[in-house]
Amino acid sequence: MTEFFTLESPNQALQTLKDQLTGPLESEAIPSAEALNRTLSTNITSPSDLPAFPRSTMDGYAVRAEDTYGATPNMPAYLSLAGEIHMGTTPSFKLEAAQAALIHTGGMLPENADAVIMIENTQTSREDEIEIFNQVSVGENILNVGEDVTKGSEVIPSGSILRPQDIGALMALGITSVHVTKCPVVGLISTGDEVVHPDSNITTGQVRDINSYSLSALVQSAGGIPKRYGIIKDDFEAVQEAADIGSDECDILVIAAGSSVSARDITADVINNLGEPGVLIHGITVKPGKPTILAVAKNKPIFGLPGNPVSAMVVARLLLVPTIKFLSGANFDNQVSSVISAELTHNIPSIAGREDHVPVLIKTIDGKMLAEPVFGKSNLIFTLVRSTGSVIVPINSNGFIQGSKVQVHLY
Repeated sequence: MTEFFTLESPNQALQTLKDQLTGPLESEAIPSAEALNRTLSTNITSPSDLPAFPRSTMDGYAVRAEDTYGATPNMPAYLSLAGEIHMGTTPSFKLEAAQAALIHTGGMLPENADAVIMIENTQTSREDEIEIFNQVSVGENILNVGEDVTKGSEVIPSGSILRPQDIGALMALGITSVHVTKCPVVGLISTGDEVVHPDSNITTGQVRDINSYSLSALVQSAGGIPKRYGIIKDDFEAVQEAADIGSDECDILVIAAGSSVSARDITADVINNLGEPGVLIHGITVKPGKPTILAVAKNKPIFGLPGNPVSAMVVARLLLVPTIKFLSGANFDNQVSSVISAELTHNIPSIAGREDHVPVLIKTIDGKMLAEPVFGKSNLIFTLVRSTGSVIVPINSNGFIQGSKVQVHLY
């Protein structure tokens, strides 16, 4: 293999990868109640007005607003009771002049009522009469037909990742089934003669498999379905066999380790054997994670990630997660990353020409948000465990000084 490679920025690398892909996976219909965190593949339009009838927003009396004008505690208005509106029923009467009806939160307004006065601003003067101490305006304390959404309007666009409130809204409209993009299945291959299963009693020179499990969890959190293919020894034929199976069975394939330029680097050769166009990029301007491989074979994205667990996680967040979202059909314009501003507690040195991702721990002292760098090498997984998020040092920067305001990308 040739020595290092022309480096691409993460954004350039991701765009190069996307340009080789045809787009989202096919869709499927699932119950709305099971669609949390799934991506809509079609626009949702409202089949009806919501609310479907005029409703009270509180306990009180349905009134004609004009009958309350001028009412004060010293000069109350007197209204006769037309009746009580029971929940879940249609009123059997309409309000006439100087009439009111007892109503509860969510109850349907009777005909001619255009406001509700809070029960706290009234009192009973006689069995069939109330006193009103405040005036109300038209529309006060009520919801009108279609005030939330109108029939035929678009309520949730295609590409939206469904949230808890979206599920509730679908149910409010009686939409109990939705079309969503299938979840990408992500094959995970961990390589290395020194890597053993986590339940192993390790001997000198061995390490337990971290990447298969941290990446599986990351894939799940991004909306993908992880499929682990176990630990493969540093043997070309063995890695090739696992990669062939994984690329056939999955929508995305990830090979962890073996992407460094060295005598034992076989990942790029394995990937190139999977199909056209093969390796697109070998090397990105990120620390940690420089020797990353991005490829496409038979319209499936393939990643060769560094074996060091911190590097693997940094690159996976940068490139694998958005690829999962892309294949899921997610609309990136509607997504908000979790970023907070904090003051840096120590200097973060860097070298121009690379994008540094530095783990930090968020602390609050005397009401001030502080970001404390968690320095450590890229094979130390607990640098991530001890951190809350990361600070990204831009490619053209020499770092940040203590006291700087920085943006922290939360994990």
